[in-house]
Amino acid sequence: MAKTRDEFEDLYKWNVKDIYKSDKDALKEIKTITNMLKEYHQYEGHILDSADNLLNLLKLDSSIGEQMEKVFIYAHINNDADTLNTNYQVLFGKAKNLYTKYLETTSYIIPELLKQDIEVVLKYINDNPELKRYKRMLKNIYRNKKHVLSSEVEASLSAFAKLMDAPEEIMSSLSDSDFKFDNIEVSGKSVELTESNYATYIRSSDRKIRKQAFQSLYKTYANYKTTIAAVLRNEVEKNVANAKLRHYKNSLEASLFHDEIKPSIYYNLIDAVHKNLPSIYKYWDLKKKLLKLPEMHLYDTYTDLEIKGNSKKYTFEEAKDLVLKIVSPLGDTYVQDITKAFTEHWVDSCNNIGKRGGAYCTSCYSVHPYVLMSFEGNLNDVSTLAHELGHAMHYYYACQNQTFEDYGYSIFVAEVASQVNEILLSRYLLDHSNDNSEKIQIIDDLLQKYKASIFRQTMFAEFELFIHEYTENGGILTSDVMNQKYYELNKLYFGNNVFIDDEIKYEWERIPHFYMNYYVYQYATGFASAINIANQIYDGNKEAQDNYLKFLKLGCTKNPINSLKVAGINIESEEVMNKAIKFMDELIEEYEKLQGCVK
Repeated sequence: MAKTRDEFEDLYKWNVKDIYKSDKDALKEIKTITNMLKEYHQYEGHILDSADNLLNLLKLDSSIGEQMEKVFIYAHINNDADTLNTNYQVLFGKAKNLYTKYLETTSYIIPELLKQDIEVVLKYINDNPELKRYKRMLKNIYRNKKHVLSSEVEASLSAFAKLMDAPEEIMSSLSDSDFKFDNIEVSGKSVELTESNYATYIRSSDRKIRKQAFQSLYKTYANYKTTIAAVLRNEVEKNVANAKLRHYKNSLEASLFHDEIKPSIYYNLIDAVHKNLPSIYKYWDLKKKLLKLPEMHLYDTYTDLEIKGNSKKYTFEEAKDLVLKIVSPLGDTYVQDITKAFTEHWVDSCNNIGKRGGAYCTSCYSVHPYVLMSFEGNLNDVSTLAHELGHAMHYYYACQNQTFEDYGYSIFVAEVASQVNEILLSRYLLDHSNDNSEKIQIIDDLLQKYKASIFRQTMFAEFELFIHEYTENGGILTSDVMNQKYYELNKLYFGNNVFIDDEIKYEWERIPHFYMNYYVYQYATGFASAINIANQIYDGNKEAQDNYLKFLKLGCTKNPINSLKVAGINIESEEVMNKAIKFMDELIEEYEKLQGCVK
C-alpha cells in the first residue's frame, strides 16, 4: 500500500534544512531579494561609466543570483517531493514569479553593454583585477553581439516569447490530455491505453499485448496527422525565421552557437552512426533468436527477455554500497565525497503518495546537490541511483572549484558523468555475477541503452535536420512529407531483418524533443563519450581516471568540446563513436555465447 511522506523515515528523505531552516526563512528571502532588485535601477544607463560601476553591478547580480537559486531550489524540490502540499505549490509559484521579475528588471543590461565595444570592458578588467572573475561571462556576452538585435526588436521578441512556445504547449496538451486511444485486452480485461502506460505494454512479454498497444497508439496519431504536422511545421518555421533574423547561416548553426559546437559535429555523428549500423542489425538478429520469433516487428524490439533468475532485489543500503564499490577506481577522495550524498542526505528515495515521478539531480551552489528518485529495490533503481549521483558529483566538483558564474556546465556534457556511473555499474555486475541469466539481462539492458541513446537519438537527429533543411530550401512540411521520411529512416536504422510496420511512420508526431530545437543529438555524443571514459577507468587507466576528475571540476570554464578533451575525448573524431560501437560488438558476442547457457 502506498505511504504518505510522513510515514517514511528521515533517513530516506533529503535534508532541505541545509538550504533554509524553515519555509518562513524562504519567504523572508523572497522579500529580501524583491527589495534588492530595486538596486539595479541605479546602474541603468551608467553600467560602463567606470570599472567600479561595472564591478558593482556584477557583484549585485551574482549575489542576487545565488540567493535566488537557493529560493528556487528549496521551493522546487519541496514541491516535487509532495505535489499535494498546497503550501509548496504557493511557494514554488512565488519563486517563479520572483525569477520573472528579475528577468524584467535586468533586461536592459546586455543591450546596454553591447552598445560599447568589448575593448572598453577588457580595459576595465585590466584596470580592476576583481573583474577577472567575470571575464568569461562578459566575453561570452560579446561573442553573441552580432546576433543580438536592437533593443526595440529584442523587446518586441520578448513580448512574443510565450507565443513562441505555443507549438510545444499545444502538442503537450494534445498528447497529455486530449488523446484517447482504443482499449487493449490485458489478461482478459479491457484496459485503457494511455501515453504513460504504453511504455509498460510495449515491453510486455505477451506479443499480442504489445502489438495491440502499438496499433492502438498509432491509429490515434494517424487521425491527427494533419493537425500535428501543422503544429510541428510552425515550430520548425519559427526556428528557421529566428536563425535568419539573427544572422545565422541556418537553424542548426543558430542552435549550436551558444555552446560553441561546430555543425560538423552534428553531421559527423550521423555519418559515423550510418557506418556502424551493421552492429545494431546484429543485435536485432540475435534478439529475434532469443525471443524465438519467426519475424521481428518493431513492436518486438522493446520487449524484455523473459529469463528466470533476473528478479534480484536490493535494499537501499545494498544499492549504496554497490555505488561506492563501482566508483572506487576514482580514488579515496572521490569515494569520500560521494559518501556525503548519503551521510548528508542529498538523496530523496522514498516512494510516497504525491511525489513527482521520474528521477533527477539538481544543485544549489552554496549548499550541495539534491537527488530525487523513488527506490523500490530493483536493478533499474540501483542504476538510477548511480546515474543521478554521477550528475551530483559533476555538480559538486564544479561548485567546489569554480565561482557561481562558472559552475554550470553545458547540456552537451551533462549526461557524461551520469552515464559513466551506469556503465561502471554494468561492468562491475558482469564481472562479479555467477548467474548467466543475470549476465544476459545486464548485457541486454546495456544494448538497449545503445539502441536508445545512440541509434534512436541519431535517427531523431537526422529527421530533425531533414525537416529544418527541407523548410530552409523552400519546402512545405506536410504529414505526407514527414511520414515518408520517417518511415525511410526506420528502414535504414532497423535494417532488413526487422519488419517495418506501416504505423511507425506516425511516430514523429509523439516525440516531444522535436520541439526542443536540435537537442537529441547530445544523447548520442554523450553516451559514446561516457562509454570511452568508463571503460578506461574500469580497466585501470590511471591517466584516464585523473583526466576524468579534472573534467568534473571544469564547470563552464571551457567550452564543451575542450572540456571533453580534458577527459581525453576528441568528440570531433569518428574514433569516439567507433570505439563505443566496438564495445557494443563485444557485448553482442558475449550475449551470443551466454544464450546457449540459459534455457
